[in-house]
Amino acid sequence: MKLDVDVLRYLSKDDFRVLTAVEMGMRNHELVPSELVVRIASLKHGGTYKVLKNLLKYKLLHHDSSKYDGFRLTYLGYDFLAIKTLVNRGVFVAVGRQIGVGKESDIFEVAKEDGTVLAMKLHRLGRTSFRAVKSKRDYLGHRNNYNWLYLSRLAALKEFAFMKALEEHGFPVPNAVDCNRHCVVMSLVQGYPLVQVKQLQNPDIVFETIIGLVVHLAEHGLIHCDFNEFNIMIDDDEKVTMIDFPQMVSVSHRNAQMYFDRDVECIFKFFSKRFNLSFQEHTDEIDGDTEEYDRPCFSSIEKCTGFLDKELSASGFTGKDQDEIEKFIEEGIEKDTGSEDEGMADEGPNSDEFDETNIKEFDSLQLLEQPERVNCDEKGKAEERQQFCEAGQSSGRETQDTSDKEEEANETGNEDDAELMHRLNKQRRRAVAAVHGRRKTLTSRNSYKDKGGKSSHNSKIQKQLSGW
Repeated sequence: MKLDVDVLRYLSKDDFRVLTAVEMGMRNHELVPSELVVRIASLKHGGTYKVLKNLLKYKLLHHDSSKYDGFRLTYLGYDFLAIKTLVNRGVFVAVGRQIGVGKESDIFEVAKEDGTVLAMKLHRLGRTSFRAVKSKRDYLGHRNNYNWLYLSRLAALKEFAFMKALEEHGFPVPNAVDCNRHCVVMSLVQGYPLVQVKQLQNPDIVFETIIGLVVHLAEHGLIHCDFNEFNIMIDDDEKVTMIDFPQMVSVSHRNAQMYFDRDVECIFKFFSKRFNLSFQEHTDEIDGDTEEYDRPCFSSIEKCTGFLDKELSASGFTGKDQDEIEKFIEEGIEKDTGSEDEGMADEGPNSDEFDETNIKEFDSLQLLEQPERVNCDEKGKAEERQQFCEAGQSSGRETQDTSDKEEEANETGNEDDAELMHRLNKQRRRAVAAVHGRRKTLTSRNSYKDKGGKSSHNSKIQKQLSGW
């Protein structure tokens, strides 16, 4: 969709307010209901539907009523929101011609108040030419549902972060100025894409410079993954500048070697065809194997310059890699303490054997002491039994001296006790049956009411049991 910036002068604050309301509603709606747009916009004097009609005329919104009456932002409406925000910040004041078109972005010229010309890159993921974003890029992470506008925003943020970090570490990249939504503003590179260059004064030097950039990136822990003649700018002085960074991955990525070899192969292939550079193969006299000394090898590159993949959380850098880095840093300390650990290790086995023998002796002492304690306990129990028997004999003698009245009372008491025991046994059997049959007992069922019947009798039995 062509960016017509002239429409911006005809849009009012209410128009941008409704656009922002639709953007906020798209966080959790594929199509934002019209009622929700009205509530979020909250225009003072109403008229939200009139504003929606005006935005539909300029194709800043898309209306769909197949499921329900809803709206969604188009890329043109998203462009206007980003441009309006950057203009309010004072980043630029004018938008010029389009200077580049890619499979996932458009590039325009913009101008500041002092006349300085900058480059504005608008990410447009979801085009027909590049829709395999889920398999080609890692913007989604672990998400299953996605929106093209949201993916474009993630790509812009990632490219802005890589550009800032690479510039700070001295790489030849454009100067990152600002970023908002899916829009990245950077300095304009005064040069041409390498694919448009037909002749070079020093192709060998340019080739070595480009290959050196690939190796230098790998030493910092990053791989470009799209390092070809389309993403390399060169000026009249044959100064090289890198562009296009959203797809960069870490050297810890599972396909890092494949991406590195592909970038190197693209440069070798282009220079051999365009500038007729020949790359000779040399033989190694020691091993006898053929090796290309001019072609860098991924396994021979040492990541010792920095950890940009860790700082920028590049694709492929995980928590496991963080642990390995920490272990690598602590290796020097472990080497210093290695001699002390060896000295302690020599004394370790003897001390362990001594501890085991002490434990065995202590266990044997405990086993010897246990029988003595058991014998003492048995003697104490025997003495208690003898005292109890003597007390029983004395009580028996006293009962023989009682009168006949007491014997008759005891006989009647025994009869009552027998009847009581019979009822207790019956009650016990009911309780056991209730437990096994998972039903309430009669006592629990009638405990809250006492009418002088069976329940009162059961309560008396319970009192006697508690007294015993």
